Amino acid sequence: MKRKPAVILAFLLAFISVSDGYGQKKKNNPPIFTEVVYEGKDQVYIDNPLKENEFYNPILQGCYPDPAITRKGDDYYMVVSSFAMFPGVPIFHSKDLVNWKQIGHVLDRKSQLKVQDTGISMGIYAPDIKYNPYNDTFYMITTQFAGGFGNIVVKTKDPMQGWSDPIKLKFDGIDPGLFFDDNGKAYVVHNDAPNRGEERYEGHRVIKIWEYDLENDQVVAGTDKIIVDGGVDPSKNPIWIEAPHIYKKDGKYFLMCAEGGTGGNHSEVIFKSDSPTGPFIPAPSNPILTQKYFGNNRSNKVDWAGHADLVLGPDDKYYGVFLGIRPNDKNRVNTGRETFILPVDWSGEFPVFENGLIPMEPKLKMPAGITENKTGSDGFFPNGNFTYTERFDAEKLDFRWIGLRGPREDFISFNKKGLQINPFAVNIKEVKPTSTLFYRQQHKNFAFTTAIEFKPASEKELAGITTVQSEKFNYVFGITKKGNEDFILLQRTEKGESQIIGSAKIETKGPIRLQVKATGDAYAFGYAIGEGDFTYFEVSGDILSTNVAGGFTGNMIGLYATTANDAVPE
Repeated sequence: MKRKPAVILAFLLAFISVSDGYGQKKKNNPPIFTEVVYEGKDQVYIDNPLKENEFYNPILQGCYPDPAITRKGDDYYMVVSSFAMFPGVPIFHSKDLVNWKQIGHVLDRKSQLKVQDTGISMGIYAPDIKYNPYNDTFYMITTQFAGGFGNIVVKTKDPMQGWSDPIKLKFDGIDPGLFFDDNGKAYVVHNDAPNRGEERYEGHRVIKIWEYDLENDQVVAGTDKIIVDGGVDPSKNPIWIEAPHIYKKDGKYFLMCAEGGTGGNHSEVIFKSDSPTGPFIPAPSNPILTQKYFGNNRSNKVDWAGHADLVLGPDDKYYGVFLGIRPNDKNRVNTGRETFILPVDWSGEFPVFENGLIPMEPKLKMPAGITENKTGSDGFFPNGNFTYTERFDAEKLDFRWIGLRGPREDFISFNKKGLQINPFAVNIKEVKPTSTLFYRQQHKNFAFTTAIEFKPASEKELAGITTVQSEKFNYVFGITKKGNEDFILLQRTEKGESQIIGSAKIETKGPIRLQVKATGDAYAFGYAIGEGDFTYFEVSGDILSTNVAGGFTGNMIGLYATTANDAVPE
């Protein structure tokens, strides 16, 4: 029997009204999160209060690795890796290298970032940002291990106003960097595998350089050349020479790279040449930055230092930004790779990071002429110990909140009570966009507390908190249903295998407070009905560390909802 057009139209309108952008049926009772309070309280900041003209290191706490920096006039812009997080490539602005504001993300559109079907530690690796004064243009070049992209470049006249769609570059390898010479020529340098048949050992890599055509935004075919083979001392089989940057000073060219891998042997090394295409001669005093020589028992340990970039500071002195880690009491890395800064002494032939070859300290003197530390106020990114409260009542969501593999806007909405998550039929363990709003863990000792209103309609529905090192290593702490009763439960997933740690029947007639907190490696997930006391499930934070889970991210704490729940209360 044929349906009349009016009947068909009514059917379609009814379907659209109860579906999201994926044709997925919307929930009548989606969870609402009314507030989040993140409080970090690390002992190092209690023991080392700031004095006048001091600031804390790292400058970006939490998973903000692989920093690159550039300058135009008095403005500094810095970018970091983002892997499968969405939006991608956080970008920060500063006038003084001390006080930083996040101004957005470089890759904030689906046309720029295609990480919807990739693991959490794939996607965006090691972005570089450079300002070219000869055409008054900013460039961001990176490797996107997703979406068929590979190495890409985007550009803009104003980083405050957004970036172009990606241009796919015609070379392999990773960690591309741009160099603009003062004669108007441009070059790309990057890490690559040795030529076919010439790999001598595992971890053997080379640095290549290409001429770059600014008119067509493409490397010039046939101009590629290996300028470093292996590393500083090829006779010692150095591994993972990568993250190259070229600088020009006093008519000479300097190539700075990371060497030794991103773990305990990470370091920064420097080479010199009369030409951007080499030959490059290593400095006799390499490395110029590392923390690999010191024992594990030092206090306030910083390790894995490397992957650096240099810039001339407001006091006409050089500074270097780089990644490092601050392990917890079990020597595990839960906060991920963070962004640090040190002054650089370039009074001699080669640059050297000041105090970069001794155990690093938790605070620094501000650059000469900079008198005010504004971190944590007036929109400046906080560091040290701080409390961040999010009531979800602003017109725009803070840039610190991110999605995984897809835009936040695809699953969030706001109402008078707070943030509503419209759940996908996707589990946190799937390699798909998840309906999860994430905040990075930024301290070893922290508490993340939220209030949720949610009454599940079936066992497939769950909403609450998740802590995620990857799709195969995570905790889920949420409200779901079994039969006709509502439960709170904690699920642990290790190597993709899940188990229920604990569960309890609860009443879901009003707001329920949820909390995850940690003191070093000791984590606890708690719930409280109304204004009652918290009841906790205590666990190890081991699976939330890079040491156990592998990969390149830090622990991310998410407000999570799904209609594909597989956690059944006991």
